[in-house]
Amino acid sequence: MFDSVKRSLVSPVDSNVETPLIDKRNGQIISLAENNLQIMDLETFEVFEPSIIDDDVKPKIKQGVEVEYWKVLDRTKVVRVKN
Repeated sequence: MFDSVKRSLVSPVDSNVETPLIDKRNGQIISLAENNLQIMDLETFEVFEPSIIDDDVKPKIKQGVEVEYWKVLDRTKVVRVKN
């Protein structure tokens, strides 16, 4: 999810596989600096700095734009810009 590498898992049918829970949320970009980006969650109004931004999304990021981000295992990733 975070490094854009697909991985395969081969195991017996009766084995357990742990999968992370993906919390998909919407936010608005409130501050944009050279290397920093601050997003405000649209439900909780919490302000935070994401740890990862997709390379496809970087050119579309502007102040005031609404974005979708994922919270997984205490990491935050900006996935897309909403229109």
